[in-house]
Amino acid sequence: MFRFASPYFLGLLIFIIPVLFFRFRLGTRGGRIRVPSLDGLEPVSRSAGVVIAQWVPLLKIIGLVLLTIALARPQWGDKKMNITTEGVNIILALDLSESMRALDFKRDNKIVTRLEAVKGVVQDFIMKREGDRIGMVVFGSNAYTQLPLTRDYNTISFILGRLKIGAAGPRTAIGDAIGISLKRLEDIQSTSNIIILLTDGKSNSGELSWQDAVKIAAQRGVKVYTIAVGTKGEAPFLVDSLFGKRYVYQKVDVDLEALKSIADQTGGSFFQASETKALERIYEMINQLEKTRVDVEKWVEYKEYYPRFLAAGLLVYLFYLVLNNTRFIRIP
Repeated sequence: MFRFASPYFLGLLIFIIPVLFFRFRLGTRGGRIRVPSLDGLEPVSRSAGVVIAQWVPLLKIIGLVLLTIALARPQWGDKKMNITTEGVNIILALDLSESMRALDFKRDNKIVTRLEAVKGVVQDFIMKREGDRIGMVVFGSNAYTQLPLTRDYNTISFILGRLKIGAAGPRTAIGDAIGISLKRLEDIQSTSNIIILLTDGKSNSGELSWQDAVKIAAQRGVKVYTIAVGTKGEAPFLVDSLFGKRYVYQKVDVDLEALKSIADQTGGSFFQASETKALERIYEMINQLEKTRVDVEKWVEYKEYYPRFLAAGLLVYLFYLVLNNTRFIRIP
């Protein structure tokens, strides 16, 4: 966050620059000798010293401009935030199973995997939250905590960008994902706890069934928003073959009824997204639904940068004075 602490000093530039520049232009024209005629006089080439001498006054302009900017006190600030209430605890439960390799989404007009599309949308969602704690659980054949609840949104974004498909196994353990998410929500108490569960598959792995996990979530008053991602039926995958990489269509089995049931039993909502714009709208809806009044005190800590401009201005102006009074001194 950049600003000038005393911006009114910049008004001096309105007078300084035109006056000095006008004088500089007059100086670069050089002297003239009035003679009756130029016939018979051979042109004399200008030496390097003469050329440099014409530009020495420009150092004066630069030096005074830098000193004027120093008077305006340029500052760069970092925004700080002091949270005085708890806000919302949000767990992002993201599917990393092999089916997330399906290439049926577009991002910036490029075909991308489901996971890459999800990363971009979730990243925007994170940066729109303010004062909430956000954690991350990833799941495939197994589920584990990728990041505990935190308000360090930059770290969440960093971790999100490095998620890899298949890191938790090829299958889908929805029950374990909800169970681990509930465990993380126990770490820090809050008046509002939600889980945003995103998957493109059917629960076919894990130790805890999704039915049992949902009962626990409902008992604890934790809302679960479920998002079914991807096109229905077959989806294109890029696979290796004897003839190199090629596209093949494979069926992706997502259990829509289970995801609807999870949302209904916990007081959340069910969504289905088959393309990136729909996914963006879903996270925007969740962002609007889950708002808690948070008393946030903001301030900005500014760092002064005027010493740099002051030092540069003095050096340039001193350099001008030395040159103007020694090698390039002007004698009337």
